[in-house]
Amino acid sequence: MRDWRPSSGPDVAKRRAALLRRLRAYFDACALIEVDTPALSQAAVSDVHIESLAVKSSLTSEPLYLHTSPEFFMKRMLAAGYPDIYSICRVFRDGEVGRSHQPEFTMLEWYRLGFNLNSIIQDTTQAIAIALQQPELSSNYETLNYQDAFLKTCGIDPLSCSIDALADVMAADQQLRASLGNEHRAWLDLILTVKILPSLATDKLTVLQHYPADQAALARNCPNDAAVADRFEIFLGSTEIANGYVELIDSKIQSDRIASDQTYRKNHGLPKRPVDQAFIDALEFGLPACAGVAMGLERLQMLYDKTSDINDVITFAFEVTDD
Repeated sequence: MRDWRPSSGPDVAKRRAALLRRLRAYFDACALIEVDTPALSQAAVSDVHIESLAVKSSLTSEPLYLHTSPEFFMKRMLAAGYPDIYSICRVFRDGEVGRSHQPEFTMLEWYRLGFNLNSIIQDTTQAIAIALQQPELSSNYETLNYQDAFLKTCGIDPLSCSIDALADVMAADQQLRASLGNEHRAWLDLILTVKILPSLATDKLTVLQHYPADQAALARNCPNDAAVADRFEIFLGSTEIANGYVELIDSKIQSDRIASDQTYRKNHGLPKRPVDQAFIDALEFGLPACAGVAMGLERLQMLYDKTSDINDVITFAFEVTDD
């Protein structure tokens, strides 16, 4: 008989519900409005590191896509005049399954009008501290520039070093060199995961900020240094908790980035995704200056429950059967 039971019990559900209440209370106190967005769309993100799940429908000859984030819809709301907003919703990402990933998970995402990088980082550490019931996390955190983290840990400058220098840091054999080739970002991601993240503090948050401009995603480039982006991620130990930006509001630059993604997808055999033109039109109309954050709820509860396996904090683990 197939095991039909939930992956976790009622105590886990109670802690999750309490964590959500704490987060909602924080955002309510800050006067954010909780909003809903569609999970299904005719468009999908072009990001080459995120894959959407396609859905067949009798409504259209083309597939529909389950959202990987509520971001595009929420930015359309901001462009239409909404104030600060947040969303707690299920999102879907193809090909992501493991001890810290599921193809379906819960995302908390929020946007603050007029916030700069420091303001949104402080906002995020406060939310994490409240969620985890560890108030000291909101003030006792370390901020590291991406470039400095590589220089300190590996002695290389990620903004200018060669592929050979990156491969040498990993003591890469020919198989690894052939696998990653000349993909500069892939080498940086590997070094970050293997060399840098394990060195981060486990008793306080680490804010890694100012990622290279070619990793900006939907962040603006830093006004004082176009080589880096106003993007940050927050870690506790090697666990990524949050990913945030001061948002790019220029529709032309965003369109160029999407076109670049589509070219990369074509050249690397990845599926080309339909562009969300409504999102581009909203940017063209005028997205106000803002900053936003995405945070995985299950990751937060993993830290709260002191477990390294996401299956311990979800009700039903992703199941694949052959029959």
